[in-house]
Amino acid sequence: MHKDSKRREALLYHAKPKPGKIAVVPTKPTSTQRDLALAYSPGVAEPCLEIEKNPENAYKYTAKGNLVAVISNGTAVLGLGDIGAQASKPVMEGKGLLFKIFADIDVFDIELDTKNIDDFVKIVKALEPTFGGINLEDIKAPECFEIERRLKEEMNIPVMHDDQHGTAIISGAALINACELQKKDIKDVKIVVSGAGAAANSCTQMYISVGATKENIVMLDSKGVIRADRENLDPSKAVWATNRDIHTLEDAMKDADVFIGLSAANVLSPEMLNTMAPDPIVLAMANPNPEIAYDLAMATRKDIIMGTGRSDFPNQVNNVLGFPFIFRGALDVRATKINEEMKLAAVYALAKLAKETVPEQVNIAYGAKKLSFGKDYIIPKPFDPRLMTEIPPAVAKAAMESGVATEPITNWEAYRNELSDRMGSDNKLVRLLMNRAKLDPKKVVYTEADQLNVLKAAQIAYEEGIAEPILLGNKEIILELKEEIGFDADVMIIDPKTKEEADRRERYAEFFWNSRKRRGVTLIDAQKLMRDRSYFASMMVLKGEADAMLSGYSRSYPTSLKPVLDLIPRANGVSKVAATNLMLTNHGPMFLSDTSVNPNPTAEETAKIALMTSHVVKMFGMDPVVAMISFGNFGSSKEETPKKMRTAVELLHEQHPEMIVDGEIQMDFALNQEMLKEKFPFSKLVGKKVNTLVFANLDAANTTYKMLKELNGATSIGPILLGLEAPVHVFQLGASVDEMVNMTAVAVIDAQEKIARKKNI
Repeated sequence: MHKDSKRREALLYHAKPKPGKIAVVPTKPTSTQRDLALAYSPGVAEPCLEIEKNPENAYKYTAKGNLVAVISNGTAVLGLGDIGAQASKPVMEGKGLLFKIFADIDVFDIELDTKNIDDFVKIVKALEPTFGGINLEDIKAPECFEIERRLKEEMNIPVMHDDQHGTAIISGAALINACELQKKDIKDVKIVVSGAGAAANSCTQMYISVGATKENIVMLDSKGVIRADRENLDPSKAVWATNRDIHTLEDAMKDADVFIGLSAANVLSPEMLNTMAPDPIVLAMANPNPEIAYDLAMATRKDIIMGTGRSDFPNQVNNVLGFPFIFRGALDVRATKINEEMKLAAVYALAKLAKETVPEQVNIAYGAKKLSFGKDYIIPKPFDPRLMTEIPPAVAKAAMESGVATEPITNWEAYRNELSDRMGSDNKLVRLLMNRAKLDPKKVVYTEADQLNVLKAAQIAYEEGIAEPILLGNKEIILELKEEIGFDADVMIIDPKTKEEADRRERYAEFFWNSRKRRGVTLIDAQKLMRDRSYFASMMVLKGEADAMLSGYSRSYPTSLKPVLDLIPRANGVSKVAATNLMLTNHGPMFLSDTSVNPNPTAEETAKIALMTSHVVKMFGMDPVVAMISFGNFGSSKEETPKKMRTAVELLHEQHPEMIVDGEIQMDFALNQEMLKEKFPFSKLVGKKVNTLVFANLDAANTTYKMLKELNGATSIGPILLGLEAPVHVFQLGASVDEMVNMTAVAVIDAQEKIARKKNI
């Protein structure tokens, strides 16, 4: 991507439609005068008086218990250095966003315009009544050590400097597992640490906490090996000084078992790597480029276990595996601090999680047939949903056992369920979707690429590595729009109406005519149709000149769907095509069918729609739990619509007994487990979280999904066409850029699945 274009995109992202990345959202009703009187004067006086009697009541009557401050003075921001407090604000907002989307923790970011340790500590300490925890961020060493030490001593809420401890916790888990795989005893391994800042200090201390021996550790800074005879050593470095007769990284690497990189790109050469002991472990965590490139390291040593800070290689050491879940556990037991026991609990929980069976959702997200504990999988993936249900309980238990929990958990099963419920409101599934598409991008043809928003979607798909776009439309207009938005990639542009495409049009027309000449289509008809982009693009997919197709942005859904139905064969056993929409709701991901195609399917067709939808749910790595929605519950109505849904359920129970499906059922009973269990304890849906809703007709399905989208702000991915042999999908008229990008990822994954299926036949 052009540098100026990328810069513009980043600035627009932060500026529009509202400046910044986070906001305060009310959690109580505010619609009536009564609501406002309770929220503020005079009702607000009552909780104030209760908190005055007992300060702990702040956790009962305010948001303090789920509120963390992300605090920085901007002296060590990412790779930008000392850029000042105000310039660090976008990063701190970003950290707040990660807290929210990974662990449902609310954040206020606070940027302090001071480099004075005493002033910094005084200000943060005075904020204690406001927050349930303090996350210190991007504060340079050695000041960060003293700031954190004093705040932990002087405050009664959890305080953690993530730059120090986050990397230590994640890499500690990686080191434990790597040593196990390499059959090395951690107490005997020789460790070289390149870097001597906050992260390096904390990491090295963590390795000792999990069993490493201090005498076996050598640390280097920009001047070389930190030796005891060096003058004017900072106290934070002096603790790691060695008396060994080594001076350079090259010296230190000889016969070393472990290299820990927390310094700069490309400081470790292949020659140095070759001098390490057999079965070496390298965690090269400099960002964005590691101390030695992953491919180079793997080519140099076949016996290596390698980890980096990058997401495009195995074994990513990513702080997001730690800090959201550590604070989640600490807040949930109202811990007074985050101590060593809690950090160690997180280390061991992460190490243990990597050895357990990986959910299919994670395998699918990373394009793996089966991720399992081994050299390319020593720590969990950031998208693993189990992080939320495994790490916080481990941290909470450690807080309780070490005596810093003031609100102990007694029902662990209920707590895990609560943690699982907290994951329902974010867009993790979109990130999983994008990640999987990137692993094997496909050629996607966009039929309306001379529409600005369609071209923007194609640009994002290309730049994110999701797809290789093929742009259909007026070439002159497309080139002008590309220039306007800074899309300078050399991608294929085709105008089906031009002379240049005459031969291809004729070839496509001949193929279409031969398939339809006994069904009323003449050769002239076929030739005319091939000037239509949707017919042309469908033929590109059929002939293998594109992997997938997307259309429908500027035309009605039926108009856009007709060429697809005319040209694309149905999948085996499918008589009618249908559509589902994936809605990302506060209840979690929900699939709604049939939202776009069939006005009033029969019972048999509705059963088939439910079955096809369940296959798509599995494609997203989820186990389908299907509710057949109607206005009656289990025979309560004798009207035709409930009877149709009842018959569809009977067919599914008979023909596919393995499916978790039931109905006919009203929407509230399908989504409310307490109501369902009380009134209909016999239902197959009892004890299950419904994630798939199949409706009796198009009116109900289409209205429901659009209402969720417009009134509840739910993200919609779809319509996803079901039952076609080829990966072809149709946007809703006027779809947003984000919706089209999401559908591009769906089309790519659909193509991946269909290509893989053909190879296996």
